Parts: sequence; C-alpha cells; structure tokens
Amino acid sequence: MLEDILKGKKSLFETGMQSVLRGQENRVRRIVIKQGNLVVNERSESSGVCAKVYKNGVSGFASMAEYTPEAAEMVLKAATENAHYLYKYTENKKAALSPYASADAYVESKRFIIDFEQKKLVDLCKQVDDYIVNKYPKLTSRTVVYREDTMEKVICTSDAADGHVAYPRCALYFVLNMESKDGQPLELMDLVGGFGHADDNFKDLSEVYTKIDNVYKRLCDKAEGVYAEAGVKTVILDSDVAGMIAHEAVGHTVEADLVIGGSVAGPNLGKQVASELVSIVDYAHTALGQQAPLPVYLDDEGIIAQDAVLVENGILKGYMHNRETADRFGVAPCGNARGWDFSDEPLIRMRNTVVLPGKDTLEDMIASVDDGYYLLSTGNGQADLTGEFMFGITMGYEIKNGKLGRAILDTTVSGVAFDMLKTVDMVSDKVKWEANGTCGKKQPMAVSMGGPAIKCQITIGGR
Repeated sequence: MLEDILKGKKSLFETGMQSVLRGQENRVRRIVIKQGNLVVNERSESSGVCAKVYKNGVSGFASMAEYTPEAAEMVLKAATENAHYLYKYTENKKAALSPYASADAYVESKRFIIDFEQKKLVDLCKQVDDYIVNKYPKLTSRTVVYREDTMEKVICTSDAADGHVAYPRCALYFVLNMESKDGQPLELMDLVGGFGHADDNFKDLSEVYTKIDNVYKRLCDKAEGVYAEAGVKTVILDSDVAGMIAHEAVGHTVEADLVIGGSVAGPNLGKQVASELVSIVDYAHTALGQQAPLPVYLDDEGIIAQDAVLVENGILKGYMHNRETADRFGVAPCGNARGWDFSDEPLIRMRNTVVLPGKDTLEDMIASVDDGYYLLSTGNGQADLTGEFMFGITMGYEIKNGKLGRAILDTTVSGVAFDMLKTVDMVSDKVKWEANGTCGKKQPMAVSMGGPAIKCQITIGGR
C-alpha cells in the first residue's frame, strides 16, 4: 500500500498555476502453462511520482522513478519550470482552467493492492490445466494464462480533489486447440476474472470449469464448421462483439482530443448517428445498478468521476473530456483523464463503455432472422477516426429460418460504425461485460466494455 507522502507538498504549488502531483505503483504478473509446462513466470513492478503543471494553455510535465518526498519536490519544481518555459514562447495565451466545484474533496476507493506468493498463482494455473487435460485429452494443445495488472495512485492537486485509489485486476485465460474435419488448426479462448484480487475471483473455480466446457463444445462445433458467405448480411452481434465495436469504433471517435484531431464525431454532435434503439454510456463506477467492472472514482486530474452519456436514443450527446477540452467545449469534465504508469501523462480514456440493454430476448432475435449469422466472439481488430472498422470473428453460427445452424470458421466483419448502428432493429435485454480489456491509445490502459446482443446489417468477409 502506498503511503501518502504528497499531502504536505501543497504549499509548494505555485500561485496562478494549476498543479497535480501523482504517486503511483504498478504491478504486472504473467504466468503461462503450455501443455502442462510452466513456460512463463514473471512479475514486474514500477513506482514513482510525477507532476503536471498547467499555465494558461500550456502544461509542464516531469516524472521520477522514485517515490519519496524529495522526488515529489523535484518533479514539481521541474514541471513548473517546464510550464513557465513553454508559456514564454506561446503566442496564443489562454485563460486558467475553470474552477472545480469539489476542490476540497478527498476520494478513497478503499481497495488496495494485496500481494500473493507467486507459487500460489502457479498452482492455480496448474489446477486449471489438470482439469483440461483430464477431461479433454484429445485436444491438440492447451494453454492456461494468469495475468494481473494492478495500479495504486495517490493524487494531490492545487484546485481539484485529492485521493488515494487502487485498481486490482486479474484474469485466468485458457486457450484450447484442435483440428478441423479437414485437418486445419483451430483455436478458441475465453477468460474469467476482472476487478479484484486472486482470492476475489478464483476462490471457486466452478465458473472457470463451466467456461472451459463451453469453449470445448464450441470448438467441436467449429471443427465441423463451414465458411461464411461473403457480403452484407443480417447478423446478431453477441455482447463481446457489440462491446468491442462500442469501444473501438464509437468510443475512440468521441474522445475529445481525437474529436479536435478530426474524428467523425466532430460534426455530428446532436445528430442521429444510430438507431433510436441504441444508447451508449461510459460509466464511472456504478453501471445499471451494480458496481461497474472497473470502478473509477477519481481521475488523474483530481476530477471526481461521473458517467458520460455518449449516445442517447441514437443521438450523439457528448464527448469524453479532460479539464482542458471540457473548457474548450464549455462542459463539465466527467473524470476520463488517466495515465497508465507514473511516467505517463494522463490522456482521455474510456472506463466502462457499454451499449445499454433493450427489450428483446435473444431467442426472439434469432427467430426473426431467415438467413444470417450469430457472431459470438471477436479476435483482433481495428478502427480509425472515421469510425470505419474491421474485426476478426473467431466463433459464430449460421441462422437459417430462425434457428441456429452450423458453426462458421474464422472470418471478418467490417463497416462504418455510425452507418452500421443505424441498421439496428433489435436489442436484447441482457448485458454482458468484458472486464479485462486493455486499450492501446499511445499507452496501455485498463478498460471494460460490454453490451447486449444487437441485430443489424454488417459486411462479412467470408472465406
């Protein structure tokens, strides 16, 4: 647990500038067991302190890989000098950032980082591997992975909230391989875990075993699978795929720094960008009446986190902001500025981005499709600032005359997000989350995403 050594440094903040000190510790673990052999067993930690100082349109930043009172004073001094230097050569001077109403608040997440012996986690992976090999010996190969990325932050500001927050997160991944009916290698994976420590997520392995059983069944279906027919098709995107599109193809376009950079969302604020059945929200810490998969209570600028409504009933309602872009657009920030490591300047990042549920059942949605596909999981993919996307599909089924048919082999889907979302005509009533996402916008960042199943038109790549 990080000790708060920053409180006493407020007297060093220079008048007329807006300053943030952030102490941070990160820990990453990765354990890989392949075919029963321990092939990766690693753990890394980093800690340090950084300062960001804003002066009328420019920011100075400095960091040091040392978490001590002396280091805090040094980085604050350096960041302040950097801001003065940049200000001296800036022609278009700006006003100070808008006052923040909760400047005297202190936020504490009450969840801190708990350490575990590495051996305990290795034994956990071996236990899962034993289950797979004993129950499914005909697999051509199997891999079990434990991954943990945790961060703890102490935040001290000149004119926003202070706080001490932590984000423990871990997951067990399992990858199963077999051959198709014509001898081609096939692979499927799934995971269990999310916010919390190993004891929170893996005291009972029944959920892990159930998911392994489901993946094996789907892999057997896929071994008898066929290639999808290429073209624009009626599809039902399951929550994994819908959540990925919400994050990659919509979410990034409504991050205000990328809006300023020319994203498709810029000229579309207040306009219809999706079917009226579609609403998308970036939740802070509480979503749909429950704790969000990655609860964020305070961002790295000292802004108390609130929900950001992005799309409401098909209308683009707003963007995600830091303090500077919020001033530029004349809105209040919602706590989206986060940095991955102590040496990273906070960027505008998503937190828990989700398509809101509708009123349809999945069974009714499938029954409504005469000829189409039910797409369950996605692999790698990408999207650009126009909202154009392409994702790999690793599991899916045909839909024929309202019933699920044969599994399909790996394929792709593509389109333009706002165009595709306008074709949505059914939205399921249940939301599923992916709590272990890592977004790669210049620096990694823990995120979650999710949604219901949605029925729409999309281009499938076929074979």
